[in-house]
This record gives sequence, C-alpha cells and structure tokens, in this order.
Amino acid sequence: MSSIPSDLEIARAARIRPIEEIAAAAGINAEAVEQYGRYKAKIDPARLQAPAPAGKVVLVSAMSPTPAGEGKSTTTVGLADSLARAGHKVMIALREPSLGPVLGMKGGATGGGHSQVLPMDEINLHFTGDFHAITAANNALMALVDNHIYQGNELNIDPRRITFKRVLDMNDRALREMVIGLGGPTQGVPRQDGFDITVASEIMAVFCLATDLADLRERLGRITFGYTFNRMPVTVADLGVQGALTLLLKEAVKPNLVQTIAGTPALVHGGPFANIAHGCNSLIATQTARRLADIVVTEAGFGADLGAEKFMDIKARVGGLAPSAVVVVATVRALKMQGGVAKEQLAMPDVAALQAGVSNLRQHVRNVEKFGVPPVVAINRFASDTPEELDWLLAWCAAEGVPAAVADVWGRGGGGDGGDELAALVAQTVSGPSNFRHLYPLELPVEDKIRTIAQEIYGADGVDFSVPALKRLADIERNGWSQLPVCMAKTQYSFTDDASRLGAPKGFTIHVRDLLPKTGAGFIVALTGAVMTMPGLPAAPAAMRMDVDEFGNPIGLT
Repeated sequence: MSSIPSDLEIARAARIRPIEEIAAAAGINAEAVEQYGRYKAKIDPARLQAPAPAGKVVLVSAMSPTPAGEGKSTTTVGLADSLARAGHKVMIALREPSLGPVLGMKGGATGGGHSQVLPMDEINLHFTGDFHAITAANNALMALVDNHIYQGNELNIDPRRITFKRVLDMNDRALREMVIGLGGPTQGVPRQDGFDITVASEIMAVFCLATDLADLRERLGRITFGYTFNRMPVTVADLGVQGALTLLLKEAVKPNLVQTIAGTPALVHGGPFANIAHGCNSLIATQTARRLADIVVTEAGFGADLGAEKFMDIKARVGGLAPSAVVVVATVRALKMQGGVAKEQLAMPDVAALQAGVSNLRQHVRNVEKFGVPPVVAINRFASDTPEELDWLLAWCAAEGVPAAVADVWGRGGGGDGGDELAALVAQTVSGPSNFRHLYPLELPVEDKIRTIAQEIYGADGVDFSVPALKRLADIERNGWSQLPVCMAKTQYSFTDDASRLGAPKGFTIHVRDLLPKTGAGFIVALTGAVMTMPGLPAAPAAMRMDVDEFGNPIGLT
C-alpha cells in the first residue's frame, strides 16, 4: 500500500522553471526583475513597464478556522491555477509565512498538495529576508529610542509610557515581559519592556499598507512609539529616524515573485497576522499584480470575520480597490467540528453534525454580502468526505442562494481539473456586478466603529470597554486620531472573544480591554479577550520533526 506523499515531497518532485521565464510570461520587463537565485526574484514597481492597476480582485477567505484544517492558501493557489488553465491572465498575491508558526504548530503558508507556491522550503524559511529587514528596522527604532533617553532625553520621553516593543519572528513566550537597562548607569535606563512577534509589529503593518517607497517613509515617520511626561505623543519623525528605517526596508519593500507547481506567477510579500493585525499581503504586491493580470487571487488571514473584514475596511480603503468576489472556503470536516464533533471522530460520516455546524458558514457568507460583494463557497475536499455529506452541503448552499463548488485542488491540483468548477463559478461572478461598500464611515466615533463590527460581523449584543480602554478612547479623541479605521485583535476560533464558543453564538458581549493607536499604519487596534502579540510554542513544536538530509535538503516542513 503506497503512502500519500507529503507537501514537501510533492514540492520537491515538481518541475520548477527559472524565475526569468515566469517573469517574462507574466509580462514583467527584464529591467524590473532582480533575481534572488534561480527561482525567486524581487520586482521593482518603479521600473515596471505596465499600465495602472486594473485587474479584478478575488479575495479568498474562510469559515472560522478549526484544528481540522480549512486549506485557504491551498484553495487560493488551486483556484488561480484553474483560472489560468481556463485561459484567464491570473496572478496570485499571498502573505509570507512567519517562522514562529512554521516552527510551532500552524506550519507553513505556501498551500498544500498539488496546489503550492514554490520553492516551498525557501518561502517558508528565510525567503528573501523581508521579515529580517522588518525585524531589524523595528529593533533599530527601539535601540534609538532607548539611546535617546540615555543620552539626555531631549524629547522628554516618559520611559513608563513607551508603547512600542522589540520584535522577533519567533514564538517565544519568555520574551513577553521583561526589564531592560539593568546593570548600572552605563547600561541604559531601566524600564519594563517586552517583545512582540514580528508579524504583530506596526512596522509590518506600515510595510503592507504603504503605496510606494515615499509613502513608506511618511508612514514610518507617523508611528507613535510613546508619550512624553506630560502625555503628548512622540513619533518617529520627532526622533528624526524615519530615513534610517526606510533605508533598512528599501529592498524588502519590493514584492517577491515566485511560481506555483502549475507555473502561475505569484507575488508573496508581507505577512501581518489577522488575529492581532490586519492580515493581508502588501498593498504594493496586490497593486503590482493588478497591473500585470486580469484577475488577482489574494487571501486574507483566518475567517471572514477577521481577515476579510479588515481587507474591506482597512486595505481596500487605503488602496482604493474593490474586490469583485469573495471565496469563502469551507470543509466538511471543519463544519462537523463546528457542530460539536471531536477531531478524532471527524472521519466518521455525520450529516447531522454538518447540519449543526453550518451556522458558522452561513454567518460568514452573510457577512460578506454586507460589503456588497458576491460570495462563492469553495468546499475544499478531503479524502474522508462522503458523497452524502458533499451533496448535502451543496444542496444547503443552493438553498441559501450562494454559488458553491467542490474543489479537489490538494489532490488533483489547479493545474489539473481539481478546481475547474470553482474557477468557472468565480469567473462568472467577477463578470457580474459588485456594489462594494465599507462597513462603516471613518467619521463614526471609534467606539461606534467597534460596536458596528461586533454587532454586524460577530453577532454580539454589545461591547464592554474596560476602564483603561475608556481612558484610551479619550486620548484618541484628544490627539485627533478618532477618524482612523479599527483593527480588531480577537481570537480566530470564534465569533466571540472566547475561543471555546463555536458555531454562530448569540447573546454575548465583546470585551475590549485596551486600544492601541497605530498612527503609522493608520488604524486603531482594539484588544479583546486573551489575544497574545507574542505567541508561545505548543507542547510538541513542529521544529521537533525538522532536519536536513546529507545533501542539505529539508525534512519535516509542512
């Protein structure tokens, strides 16, 4: 009995083309291509000889994630490959993986099976060094801040009110809280500090929302990293180091070009988490892809309550773009888990559990419609799915008036016929009308923006603001930041701020414990529940299974 090959084995067996061939086929002129080895390149948008962005955007989102797996990136890649197979000029725009989840529990973010972006191992590890550059820029800022305080503190910065942290692209709970500057007068000024994971850094958010290098510099300068003793905000521009930070990021800000197993071009660039940041790849990469393709398939992190909402209300607003369709990925396994089935029982046929869990999918689909964008449900097929379960789910989607198709892009690949039916539905949808709108106007007070998201997207009865959050609301109003959009930091596993409440709960309140103004990125982060900006590793990290063979080839990457 032959075993099913792993994603890594499938990736290593694939024929990968030189990146200059992929660039030429995508219409990228040679002057804009900066090669990073044989199979990766950076694209310089300033040297690109292509028209203004005009390609239609297909956003891939999902139901609430579960340990059963949904396969959003796999579906994104497979859908794009299938659209290309049908004759459309397509490009993919994805986030870069973070080393923390790769070595932890979630794994990589390059798709799976026969629907992957390549080279899978290099993308999942250090890639072109973008995250290292972002880490360096972030930590350079904090070194400069602490040095400024040590050298006399001309800006009157209150060390107790520094809101920016150092970062590391790793899950390391031991770094969440610490005291720095110990050891005497020559070692700096002691203060409480800590680390976030790189993908939670505001510099990552700035990097992904900047429209070009000049805008990147301006946004970096607007970052508020702390407050003075009289509680006035202090920015990077006040410190005068936005130029140095831009210098550290000038190469990283260029999008990275790679390819799928089927040869579809993909821009993989930027990577904020969607539960603690805005969860979308860089705007520069998306707009570059729109200059090169008729259809751009992109994704937003976690479920539609997080990544898709933030795509609509933050990224699309900044970029002036309107998605033409949203693909909501669902699986029979995940829906049964939402219906109360334990993970180890998911292979057992259970239409009743499917019926119980489908309320989660319904709420995500209806939420997409609130933005005026038509949804399409992609049922990502697993080997354990029965015809009865798949037929029931397709019939349910039809009864709900939502186009849906079963996609077997993991097993048969988008380059094969695994995603043909889904691609046909998406192509038909993007050719029709889309009346895109944001969920709220920017003029709405911050607390009302939060209530709108909580009630309209999560289904909450209301919002409870802690005393610190209420104080922060007053500071936001006083400092003139109230017209910024809101970025909710919430568990990805539930519509509530309690990860254990599955399905589509009713009768709950969202608890906002603090508000963090991200003035460079241009949004207010609302912290809810127990969301951590520095995750920890699980009891058995994926790193325990990783190694290299005698030729230096990776082992154990997923």
